[in-house]
Amino acid sequence: MRRQPGAGNQLTRKEKLTNEQEVRRAITVHENMKNGDTDISRAGAHALRIGGDVLKRHYGNVRSVSYKGKLDLVTDVDHRAEETVVGFLERVFPDFGILAEEREEIGARSGFRWILDPLDGTTNYAHGYPFFCVSLACQKDDAVVWGGVYDPLRDELFTAARGGGAFLNGARIAVSAVDRLDRAMLCTGFPYDVHDSRENNLNHFAAFVKTAQAVRRDGAAALDLCYVGAGRFDGFWEMKLKPWDMAAGCLVVQEAGGVVSDFDGNPLGLDRGAVLAAGSMLHPAMIAVLRASADDA
Repeated sequence: MRRQPGAGNQLTRKEKLTNEQEVRRAITVHENMKNGDTDISRAGAHALRIGGDVLKRHYGNVRSVSYKGKLDLVTDVDHRAEETVVGFLERVFPDFGILAEEREEIGARSGFRWILDPLDGTTNYAHGYPFFCVSLACQKDDAVVWGGVYDPLRDELFTAARGGGAFLNGARIAVSAVDRLDRAMLCTGFPYDVHDSRENNLNHFAAFVKTAQAVRRDGAAALDLCYVGAGRFDGFWEMKLKPWDMAAGCLVVQEAGGVVSDFDGNPLGLDRGAVLAAGSMLHPAMIAVLRASADDA
């Protein structure tokens, strides 16, 4: 990891001023906005790009790394990107709530709430492994109405609006039509307590390794879900996720024609943590494997 030893994660005064300039520039570029579904889409996409610009600019030059848990780390760039995106969203939609990974939740004065992960794939980012993203969703009451995920290194912007389809850089995407596990390339991840908890996904992983064509583990759930939506992966499962890990990506899968549920096939709740996403023809087969391997934990 490239970082300065002993440096803290709090932004310096100079860095805060730089972020403030970035927010002002973003607002200038994205002027004349009003609250509404179309503007939520435009604002969300713009927020993702300005967050992604922060990640790309500092990639390979992480100043500090600290740990929220045994394996759960956070870098100064997480904070930089979050401050920039949150600052922009607060100025443009001051009545919206904001749930972001690295800060206290900002309460809503309307029925809308943004759900933000400023850097999904932090461990990858800190090690220089090029698979990470910014994830942002907009929730109205209890329903996610818009979601987007941006990979700044590949300049790939995945977006979806409830009832409006899913897109990659403006082109419509769809899940794969694979209906057999032995023809499916799947993806998963492991919880941060994998060293200590018996509920660690290793049982399900072993079962899918023996039944699927291939299984990958890339370390950024939001981007993994979008890869399902784009047909690059045929299915994805993971446990103990947070709302900011999955809110946007799950909408992308659904609007791309896929099915998203918990491990038993029940409707997904953002507070439940266990996510299964696949095309409709593969989804039942994945549920069967998850159920059969559940007792092997």
